[in-house]
Amino acid sequence: MHISEVIRRKGDVVVTIGPDATVAQLIALLDEHHIGALVVSEDEGASVAGIVSERDVVIHLHRDGPAVLEATVGSIMSAEVATCVPEDELETLARRMTDLRVRHLPVVVDGRLKAIVSIGDIVKNRIDELQDERDQLVGYVQQP
Repeated sequence: MHISEVIRRKGDVVVTIGPDATVAQLIALLDEHHIGALVVSEDEGASVAGIVSERDVVIHLHRDGPAVLEATVGSIMSAEVATCVPEDELETLARRMTDLRVRHLPVVVDGRLKAIVSIGDIVKNRIDELQDERDQLVGYVQQP
């Protein structure tokens, strides 16, 4: 299965934040949308300048203390961002995310941000596939 199928099911809405926003604003958006990461974009979501996650906030809070809340998102974001395309296979991305130790991958088409997928999206899809297979096997076994 391709990432495009996951996007079709979950939608392609991506919450972004500018690099000049404060970490306090970042935390508010994470809380408001119940998400674990935001794509950092300088042009309102058209491109990917970086990615920033709850993990980044915690690490910098530990290092810098509460002053990090007034720091800019650009100062704590990861500028090297692994991305994927809609044609990527789920199994390939699951392995890649595990190897890179990342939980979110922006989906990019022709250099423009299209969507974002999380490891949770991939796991949910796999659970759904396993449930479908189980249901089919049970139906087969229970046939008269």
